Parts: sequence; structure tokens; C-alpha cells
Amino acid sequence: MKKLLIMAAFALSSAGVFAQQAVGTWSVIPKVGMTIANLSGDTENAKAKVGLIAGAEAEYQITDMISLTGGAFYAKQGAKFDTALGEGKYNLDYVNIPILCNFYVAKNFAVKLGAQFGIKTSAEVKSGKLTIDDGDDVEAVDLAIPVGLSYEYQNFVLDARYNWGLTKINKDSEFKIRNSVFQITLGYKIPL
Repeated sequence: MKKLLIMAAFALSSAGVFAQQAVGTWSVIPKVGMTIANLSGDTENAKAKVGLIAGAEAEYQITDMISLTGGAFYAKQGAKFDTALGEGKYNLDYVNIPILCNFYVAKNFAVKLGAQFGIKTSAEVKSGKLTIDDGDDVEAVDLAIPVGLSYEYQNFVLDARYNWGLTKINKDSEFKIRNSVFQITLGYKIPL
């Protein structure tokens, strides 16, 4: 029992070395990357679609092991699907505002969990040469739970997240279709 208590005390005493920033400091992290987006729920032939994500986050280091981030990102989401005219695309563009708690579980390595609010900027369906503005049929706000991991190396931050859509995106329909987005970004942490 004593050995277990000594090992636990040692593990907790070394936990403070996990964070990259000093407690009480701020940093800004511009990021760019890609989304692998799809639609889930009452949809039959949706396939993943690759898009762009770009934006920035601000991070505040609360303790040695915990920080909070808030940001704004432009993200191309949606899905591909098969039509009589060939492959079509459902293009959904959002400004996403994630608020995350980061848990530094090892040196340079964080686990992330939070909430994300998405504001729709455009929605369209493309099939062959036909493009239909679908903005009136898509909800203006999208809520999601982002879960992810990040790794820092010399101020570069590689971040991978899955955004689990909570709200349906389609208005006035009995079908429940939600966003399902995996994103990978590369950023650079700038201490303030």
C-alpha cells in the first residue's frame, strides 16, 4: 500500500511538466487544414467530402495540466452523393466557434473536449452543371461536440478532432440529418 501511495505521489508531482505554457498565460494559434465531412442520420447515400478549414484559437493556461481555448474557423462541410446526373455535392459552409477544455495528459500531448457553435454562411447542392441554393432549407445554427487530440512540437500544433453534430441541419422535415466532421489542422502557437 505504501508503494502505491508513493508511486501516486510521484506521478502527481511530475504532472506539472506536461503543459507548454506557464500558468496564467495566453497564446494565439492560427491554424489551417482539412475537413473530412459527411452527413449522418436519415440519409442513404451520403459519402465523405474533403474541404478546407482555416482560422485561429486563443488559449489560456489555467493550470499546469488544463487550458481553455476559444476560436473561430471557416469550414467547408457537407457530403457527396450519387444522382441521376452523376456524383453530386452538398456544400455547407460554416463559421465554427469551438470552446474547448484541453487536458495535457503527457508532455506536448493534450486531449480536448468542448462545445462548438456553427453559423451557416452558405448551403448549395451541385449536380453536374446544376447548382441550387439550398440556404433556406438549412438551419442557420449548428451545434456539435468536438472531441480531439493535439500534439505540440516547437510551437507547431497538430490537432485532430471529430465534431459530433447534435442538431439536425434540415428545416421543416421529419428527417434528422446531422453534420459529422473529422478535421485535421496544423497551427503555430504564438505566446502573448
